Order: sequence, then C-alpha cells, then structure tokens
Amino acid sequence: MSVLTDALTLVFQPDVLITVILASLLGLTIGAIPGLTAVMGVALLIPITFFMDPVPAISAIAALAAMAIFAGDIPGALLRIPGTPASAAYVQDAHVMAKEGRPERALGLSMGAACFGGVVGVILLMVAAPLLARFATNFSSVEYFWLALLGLSCAAIISTGAPLKGILSLLFGLWVASIGIDEVAGQPRFTFGSTELMGGVSFIPAMIGMFAIPEILRNVALPRGKITPPRMGPVFQGLGANLRRCKANLLRGSLAGSMIGALPGAGADIAAWVAYAVAKRRSKTPEKFGHGHDEGIVEAGAANNGALSSAWVPTLVFGIPGDSITAIVIGVLYLKGLEPGPIIFTKTPELVYAIFIAFFLANLLLIPFGWLIIRAARHLLTIRPAYYLPVVFACCIVGSFAINNTAFGVVVMLVFGLIGWLFEENGIPVAPAILGIVLGGMLEFNFVTSMLKSDGNLMIFVSRPVAAALALTVLAVWAWPIVKHARRSRT
Repeated sequence: MSVLTDALTLVFQPDVLITVILASLLGLTIGAIPGLTAVMGVALLIPITFFMDPVPAISAIAALAAMAIFAGDIPGALLRIPGTPASAAYVQDAHVMAKEGRPERALGLSMGAACFGGVVGVILLMVAAPLLARFATNFSSVEYFWLALLGLSCAAIISTGAPLKGILSLLFGLWVASIGIDEVAGQPRFTFGSTELMGGVSFIPAMIGMFAIPEILRNVALPRGKITPPRMGPVFQGLGANLRRCKANLLRGSLAGSMIGALPGAGADIAAWVAYAVAKRRSKTPEKFGHGHDEGIVEAGAANNGALSSAWVPTLVFGIPGDSITAIVIGVLYLKGLEPGPIIFTKTPELVYAIFIAFFLANLLLIPFGWLIIRAARHLLTIRPAYYLPVVFACCIVGSFAINNTAFGVVVMLVFGLIGWLFEENGIPVAPAILGIVLGGMLEFNFVTSMLKSDGNLMIFVSRPVAAALALTVLAVWAWPIVKHARRSRT
C-alpha cells in the first residue's frame, strides 16, 4: 500500500499534472490534424522529455498517445482521412454518419468507447504486469532470446498483411542493429571507416526519420482543397443510451484489444481490425456495417485504446516493445537510467505504479478534453499543411540533433526518413524495422551468451520448460502464414 501511496504522491504534483494536461492538449491537436499521427507526436515529444524527470516524462508520453489515438478518429469521421492506422478499421461507418449530419454521434461513440477501453487496458496492465514480473525474475538469457524472437516474429508475420514484406523490413532493422562494435568480440561491423558509426546507429533519430519524414513528404505531395467546416451538434445527447445499447460490443472490444495489445508487436492497429471483424460476425445486422453502424465504431474504438494501454505490459515486464509507441518509450526509459524488465518492479516499484496512475488519469481526461477537441475540430481541420509541416520538420531536426549534440544525428534522421518513405511507397511496413533496431542487440546478446554458457550446444535453447514453450510459440507464429496459405490454396 505504501508503494501506491508513493506513486500517487509522485503523480499528483503540480508539475506532473500540468505536464499531463499540456501533453493531452498537444496529443489532441496532433491527432486531429490529418497526417500527424500518435507515433509522430510521441517522437516529437522526445526532445522535450530530455529536460524532465522520469515520472513527468513518461506521463507526458502516455497522455499524448492516449489523446492522439482518439483524436485520430476526428479527421476520419469528418474527412475520411484516418488520423491513425487503427482508425481506418471503422472510418467508413464514422464518415457515413458525419455525411448524414450526425458527426457528433460518431465522435461521441468513439470518445466513450476509447475512454472505456483505455480504462480496461490500464486495469489489465496494473494486474498482469506485476504478476508477469514475478514470473520473469527467473528468466535466463535463453528465455529472453526466445522472447525477443517472439516479439520480432509477431511484428513481421502476424501484425502485417504481407509476411514476406514484414520479414524484409525486420531483416533491415536487424542489420541496422548490428552496425557498430560487436559487444562480444569487440570488432567493428559495417562502420565503413566512420567513427560516428562505431557506436552504432542511434535509435531515436532513425525512428523519427522513418515515422515522421514519410508523413511530411506524403502531405506535401497531396494538395488539399478548401474544406467546409462541418456542423456539430450536442456531443453528449443520447451518448449514454447508445453506449448502453452497445455494452456487449464495448466490453468485448475492450477485452479483445487489451489481450491483443499485450502481444509483442501487435499493437492497436491489428486489435482494431480484429475487433471490427468480430463485431460484424457477431452482429444481428451485419449488412449495416460500412453504412454508419454504431456497433463497429464502439467495438473497434474500445479495442483501439485498450491495446494502447496493454502494449506497455511486454514493454515494462520484458523490455520488448508492444507497439511503435512503446518502442520509443524504451529509448526514453534507458535515457532516464531505467532499464525496462522485471527488475524495474523491485528497484523502482513506485515509478511503475506512477506510470499506471498517469495512464488511468489520461484516459479519464479523454471525456472533458475529447469534448473540447470535438467542438474545435471544425476549425483545426481547416489548417493548411503549409503552416504546420515546416514546424514538424524543424522539431524533427532539433530532436535528432539533441541526442548526442552532433549533426550526425540529423543525417541519420534524413537518411532513414528517405528509407522509410521508400518502404511505405512499396507497401513495406516500417514497424518491424524499428522493432528490429530496438530488439536486435538484445537478440544477439542473449543468443551469444547462451551459446557461451553451453559451449556451443544448441539444446540449451529447449532445455528449460519455459524456453521450450516459448520455442513452440515462435514456431507456431512462423507456421501460421504457411497454414493460412495452404487453406487458401485448398479453397
């Protein structure tokens, strides 16, 4: 109980609360502007967190992400431009409602579902993470090797529509992770005589480049005509009755999103699509889906924010990113001198619970702040990209430079921005590459450590029960696309 009291004391400080409020407003603004995603918003927040203590820094990221994920539904409903990939799952229903003169109904349902799903996800995070942490304290390098491989496999195979392209992206990320001096042999690899590359490729400039620059280039290439501000009625009118009517969708979407989000590499995108498909399959009126139906918006919207919270489970417990946002969080934790993993629950439990409380607070703030952004959305959507894209690009440059205070970070950001743009233009997902950069070092280190322990005997990787179970899980993930392709060929 004293840990919880200490965590409450850490969160309910004036500076932390002000930081959460400002980050929430920033997240709402970023999410509501077409082309600016939650991942980009978190990436742009990184340079500011350099000057913060750990609690306000992580709280700001949690608040910004939760608000931006919901606010991404606003351009989806009003312009049919999903603010986040997860919003694309139910953008057609929301946009049809808006075209029929009911934008406040679509956005109100999305807001209520996001708040409920986020709270369920936080509760799962608070319950599951400490239990898994106690279990994970017995893990050796073998289990961590399989966990890293599981996270990479899920990101490359399950969470992408094209497994071969996901694997290609993953292999690129693993190659980038191998650049620099080998930790075991002490030999430089792929440095090409550059002293800057001896320390490897800095993760944050690469991540900023791969996520932010393609969005900037895409928005520059897409001209926008004059937008007529939509009419917006009362948001809360009939909202409670509509949510109660869809309570089964609300609960099912929250639980499904929370469970899927806890899988390494899955994230909110796949959770929202799965929840929408389940809602359509279980519905008594599936023919209404895609024509402005409540059930798809509620179930997928709840799964969206539920997955966002539960993605922190593998991040905090095992040090494996649950999605792209938590991949950034791992970098911030290391910059603050905190190593994610089961030890963090014993060394700084009050900090972990402070993160939980900050997430809970951010999801509760969705209601009042969500109402404000829905009312202001008609004006935000008329902002031309020419006004905000230069500011975004300047933030990218400052953030990349601030990592090591060298121009080399800016060069890395620009190079990886071009690579990210080429990836997306050819349908290659970016997230597996980012996870490869994050987890590549962990994968290699634990593999080499295990081989040294066993004098080169590969049987060490299946010698312990948990390791054998994880190995079977990884094999099942690899076999899944083959089985699916065989079934498709048979039919």
